[in-house]
Amino acid sequence: MARHFTIECVLDCENHLGEGPVWDHGSGTLYWVDSTGSRVGKDAIWRFDPENGDVRSWPLEQDVGAIALRKNGGAVLALSDGFYTFDFDTGRTELIAQVNDDPSRARLNDGKCDRAGRFFAGGMDDQEELGICGLWRLDPDMTLSKIESGIICSNGPCWSPDDKTFYFADTFKNEIWAYDYDLGAGSLANRRVFASTADDSGFADGSTVDEEGCLWNAQVISGDLIRYAPDGSIERKITMPVRNITSVMFGGPDLMDIYVTSMARVSHPAAHDNFEKQTKPQFAAGALFRIRGLGIRGVPEPRFAG
Repeated sequence: MARHFTIECVLDCENHLGEGPVWDHGSGTLYWVDSTGSRVGKDAIWRFDPENGDVRSWPLEQDVGAIALRKNGGAVLALSDGFYTFDFDTGRTELIAQVNDDPSRARLNDGKCDRAGRFFAGGMDDQEELGICGLWRLDPDMTLSKIESGIICSNGPCWSPDDKTFYFADTFKNEIWAYDYDLGAGSLANRRVFASTADDSGFADGSTVDEEGCLWNAQVISGDLIRYAPDGSIERKITMPVRNITSVMFGGPDLMDIYVTSMARVSHPAAHDNFEKQTKPQFAAGALFRIRGLGIRGVPEPRFAG
């Protein structure tokens, strides 16, 4: 019997490009980023406390692809040109390491931490056309390694609950990949196609996993939130109230709420023509949404160990 569930807009924050939600189990709050908010004078880092509705946000001077909370406080950020530390009290960033992707059109995009506390983030061509970007691993000792290349648009890095599989999407190659993952070494092997979006009306954006080993992916353009079984088959599809959803994360005290970010941006620098031409954002585009009642539990997000 199908369970009744609800979808609600919990914060109409009008993010230019909401991305990268991270649930902090310790404080019971959700962090996420407005990746290109700085381009239009909007704050770039956001925090929401569902217990009391409190919202905080912080500005940045450049695009931000992802945020990871640090074990001993603060955060690490994947900004346009590299990895930085971030201090929530002062709002200051400090460079850890720059990446060598083409700075004229590439920037860092989506990222997450593995359960050894390493931070993975990949690049994207801002015009979403050329495979000029890499996937990077920042170790707790602040060593930076390039572990994959030839990427157009990095999205959805996450790991199976047993840490043996790494999932990663190149959005505009229409594929989500699975790799064998060595948690001890932080290394990838045996890349294969986990799921194809070539016949879908949307493209794979941010992902997370649940405790049953299923992968949840937010499809930008179509507005479909898809749950893939471990074998890559589609287990269910939830159509969201807005088309340009961008990422997904479990949260709440029991990790049974699902948060979904979205994008209000209507002008896209992409060379392709997949985005519908709009003169103003769809109603509630850029908002933060929450799904309740599915009875599915997520897994805790690790912190960066450095």
